[in-house]
Amino acid sequence: MDCDEFVELVTAYLEDALDQADRQRVLDHLELCDGCSTYLDQVRATVRAVADLPVPDQLPDAGRDRLLEAFRRRL
Repeated sequence: MDCDEFVELVTAYLEDALDQADRQRVLDHLELCDGCSTYLDQVRATVRAVADLPVPDQLPDAGRDRLLEAFRRRL
């Protein structure tokens, strides 16, 4: 497994949604790659931080429009 494939699978790994073979490939890669181990730690920290944010009942229309426009520009 290379780092690009690891990045593609990291969410499934954290959600325990990989089959045993892919999970082992991720674990094997983490043993060899300090960069991906750091990346995994950062993703976990981000998930914890975001989980603590309050969830608004509804996004204001102006905020929603700006967010959608930002996504459209990225595509």
